[in-house]
Amino acid sequence: MTSSAPAPGDSPAPEAGRTRLSPEQRRNQLLDLGVELLATRSLEELSIDVLAETAGVSRGLLYHYFGGKQGFYAAVVQHAADDLYARTAPPETGEPVERLRASVRAYVDYVADSHTGYRSLVRAAAGGNEELRAIYDATFAALAERFFTADPHGIAFPDTPPVRLLVRAWQAMVEDLVLTWSQEPAGISRDALLDLVSASLPALLDLLPHDLGGGAPGASSGAGPG
Repeated sequence: MTSSAPAPGDSPAPEAGRTRLSPEQRRNQLLDLGVELLATRSLEELSIDVLAETAGVSRGLLYHYFGGKQGFYAAVVQHAADDLYARTAPPETGEPVERLRASVRAYVDYVADSHTGYRSLVRAAAGGNEELRAIYDATFAALAERFFTADPHGIAFPDTPPVRLLVRAWQAMVEDLVLTWSQEPAGISRDALLDLVSASLPALLDLLPHDLGGGAPGASSGAGPG
């Protein structure tokens, strides 16, 4: 009777219909799942055990990829930040003010869909976790930088310290406003919120004297709020 077992050194044939993932692809798949789980739970509730059980993998594999709990948290938060930045990218065409509104719409939807996780990330960044704070600050800055980058489809704001100060303050206001609205709309519809947020930045800049960068166009290069 002959055996059908592979000879020593042979690799078993891959199962039909299955694609073998590279380590990087597998890691990204786990991070995607981590971000998905974070939409409905706080960062503290997103443990390695939860991800391992949901993904059907061993805890040892997750420790191999992320090194431990803190490495896992940092990797998931960075992946979520990258996702936020990509999703709030303004469209390449349209009037500048329309592009700003589209970017704001993407941000509002992102926070509304991931309210619990997003709020916990903001709290973790503010609570003294230096690694998470660094990710938060870098993302916040990258989103703001969209306003000061030359854009053939729009008009960048004047790059002056007063304008940057107002943009940063506007980002903080929008973040708090959208987080609060997601939990308690207070009678404000989504469209009314988008109008309010989109119009507030040009209105703030109009209050600045011209020699400080004020009177900027009622449009932007389409940055997300951060």
